[in-house]
Amino acid sequence: MLTVLIYLLVMVLVGGLLFLGASAVFGRSEELPPLPPGTTATVLPAEDVTAADVKALRFQQTLRGYKASEVDWALDRLGREIDSLRAQLAARDAGAGAAGQAGDPEVPR
Repeated sequence: MLTVLIYLLVMVLVGGLLFLGASAVFGRSEELPPLPPGTTATVLPAEDVTAADVKALRFQQTLRGYKASEVDWALDRLGREIDSLRAQLAARDAGAGAAGQAGDPEVPR
């Protein structure tokens, strides 16, 4: 039983030394300064949001999940982008429909 206890203590000591050695060699990397109050790391482009932009979204985590104001902002921004694209499609379809009624051949899509 004493052998098992000594074995465990030696393993913990070796593991601790390996951890300290790796920490000394590699360090903690560069620490980033905290964000100023009222700012966020969540970004989306002003126009032409792509799937890659949405996949790259990152939200700050709080005690009970993601920061609600950031999620609300992102959803609002994506909603406005969808509304803008639908308005552009409706305008294009209305223009194509008016051209088709005037006797012009319909433009293939």
